This record gives sequence, C-alpha cells and structure tokens, in this order.
Amino acid sequence: MFDLRWIRESPEAFDEGLTRRGLEPASARVLDLDARRRQAQTELQELQTARNTASKAIGEAKGRGQDAEAQMAEVARLKETMAKAEAAEREVAAELDELLSGLPNTPAPDVPDGPDESANVCLRTVGEAPAFDFEPKQHFDLGEALGLLDFETAAKLSGARFAVLRGALARLHRAIANFMIDLHTGEHGYTEVMPPYLVRDHVLYGTGQLPKFGDDLFRTTGDFWLIPTAEVPLTNLVAGDILDEAALPLRVTALTPCFRSEAGAAGKDTRGMLRQHQFDKVEMVSIAHPERSEEELERMTTCAEEVLKRLGLHYRVIVLSTGDMGFGARKTHDIEVWLPGQGAFREISSCSNCWDFQARRMNARFRPATGKGTRFVHTLNGSGVAVGRALIAVMENYQRADGSFEIPEVLRPFMGGMSAIGSDD
Repeated sequence: MFDLRWIRESPEAFDEGLTRRGLEPASARVLDLDARRRQAQTELQELQTARNTASKAIGEAKGRGQDAEAQMAEVARLKETMAKAEAAEREVAAELDELLSGLPNTPAPDVPDGPDESANVCLRTVGEAPAFDFEPKQHFDLGEALGLLDFETAAKLSGARFAVLRGALARLHRAIANFMIDLHTGEHGYTEVMPPYLVRDHVLYGTGQLPKFGDDLFRTTGDFWLIPTAEVPLTNLVAGDILDEAALPLRVTALTPCFRSEAGAAGKDTRGMLRQHQFDKVEMVSIAHPERSEEELERMTTCAEEVLKRLGLHYRVIVLSTGDMGFGARKTHDIEVWLPGQGAFREISSCSNCWDFQARRMNARFRPATGKGTRFVHTLNGSGVAVGRALIAVMENYQRADGSFEIPEVLRPFMGGMSAIGSDD
C-alpha cells in the first residue's frame, strides 16, 4: 500500500516507479479518487454541522413553546442526505482501496530495469562447481535408484507435484532443516517461532498475497488459507501494533510447510522436487527501522548465504530486475545454488526489503524515542533456505559414481554420524 500524501506531492515519482515495473501510470486515477473521497468527507462534515444546528433549533423552539415541525423536517432531510453521502463516500473509498491494493511496490533506485530475469544482475559468485569424472545425475534419478524418493506413491496419494521421502533421505531432509534453524537462532540472532499454518484473509492481505494472487493459494472450506510461506504469519505478528523504537530490529525465524497451487507453473519442473504444492522452508523475517532496512537486507542475505557456505555449495547472489521482483518487494536478492545434474543455477533463497509497503497494509508502526507521533516500520523477508532445494543441492553436488552421495560434515551430527547415503561409508 502507498502513502497517499506522497502520491499527492510526487505523482511523477509514483508513476515512474510503476512504469519501471512495466505498468501504466496511475497517479491521475488515484488522485481523482482521492479528491472525490476527500470532497465527500468534507460534505459529510458540513451536513453533520447543519444537522447539529437544526437539532439545536428544535430544542430552542420547544423551549419557547413554539412549533418545531419545520426544524424537525429539516433534520429528517439532512439525515437522509447524510446517509446517501456516506454511501457515496464508502463507494469511492472502496474503489480507491481496490486500485491501490492491486498495485505493486515501487522499485528502489538501484534496482536494474528490465522486463524479466534476463535483466537480473549477478552481484557475486561464491565457491566452485564440483568436478566429476562421470555424468552427474539429477536428484530424482539418484533418489529413485536408492529407493528413498517415491513420486509414484505420492501421486497415488495426492496427485502431481508431491513426493514421499523414506529412510535416510527423510532423515537428511529433517537434518538440513534442524541445521538451518539452529544456525539462525544460535548465531544469527533470530527468535524461533512456531506460527499457525492456516490464516484468515486479512493476514494474506497484509503481506500482499490478497487480493491479487488468490489463485496461487489453497483455500479451505472454512475460510482459512494455507500459508504459501511463513513470511505471512511471521510478518503479521506485528500487525496493528505500535512498537518501541528500542525493540527494532525484531528478527524471527520459522520452519514451516508451505503450500502453493503453482497456478502459473504448468509444464515447469514437472519432474522431481524443485516445484511442489507442499514443501518445507526456513523463513527469516525482520521488522526494521526505516533508516536501517537497507543494511538489514544485506545482513539477511549474508545469513542465508552462510547456510550454503557451511554446506559447501557453489552459489551466486543476484539482484532482481524490476520485471522479476515480487509484488511487495522494493529490492530483492536471490541466491541461486549450482545443481550439477541440471548444469544450472537454481533459486534456493529470495531476500526482499519491502520498505513500508506491507506495514501500511498491516498498520504496523513504531514510536520514535524522540519526537511525536508514530512511523511505519520496514519489513523484510528471506528464505533461510528452502529445505527441499537444499536437499536436492546436497544430493547432486555430493554424488558419487555408484549412485550414492556423501553427507556434508556439518550435517553429520544431525544424522547420527552417517557420512554417506547409499553405501557402507
């Protein structure tokens, strides 16, 4: 959501931000609706004053023993006029809210312009891709050959885009998740939270999934929504709150399942675990001071990178272009891990600074230590990281010619000392 005062004062900057996103300018329509709404509010105030005056006249007339029918008729007329004016004000306010709630955040000045991922810019590449003296396999070939990754049974249970993990592979998945949570809580200063996985409409509205992206979500028959990411409940922990400035930054993390319909992903990554309807992810959320959110984005990205560094994985950090960013983001860093089986980098984490875009939708504010009033916080979210994709990366990067694969040193304490899966090592 946007600051209407800013749009009134800087309509050109607002339109430029939308144009950089590939959208048509919208300031003229926004300002027209805003002017109509404010005019309706002014008329309501004038009508209220007139009704109060007429009501007072009734009392004065009766106090003098005079007939007050004319004044009473005027109050009735004003009451009817006010009801119509209130309905008109609600209608234009709803139209304005619908327009603003459907517009994405404006990009930061240093975000590269471009229509899609082709305009993304690589900030850095870390580590080296492993060298194999054999043709590396993809994760699904490795897992199925070991009898530990089962898509056929998953399809029998739930259909496409689901998987069943068994034995040591299921344990490794759990080990990776526990390693991430322990790292973020023990060393990175995040507080672990176990949030609800079912939320109401207003919660998804607060983080920007609704009303625009309802088709990407799963809805229950009881008017709940399954969370697409823990960003949704974690960010909304401060919805409607006024925090003390000293409490910022507020950093929380959670390991949760995520549920996505993948409505726009027909034909993409249909084999394997890369794109599923249900997956686990460790999420990081920061509620930050507006003047320090940019440094918080760098810090969050570093926290996500540390997961991959300790797993010994080759990756790169990308800043997304205006055409590739998410709806609520002002600036996004994607981390892409190298997958030898595909011979390509694939996204494993996305860290975004949303500025006050979500905070305005949630009415999340803080009270400065000095001065009057309140200010909106800045919200940030990042994958720390996607558990299934980390599992894929470990399987493919640590695979051996016989179809087995090693377990990274950092995960072995979570695996009861196991050093490999698929062999006697």
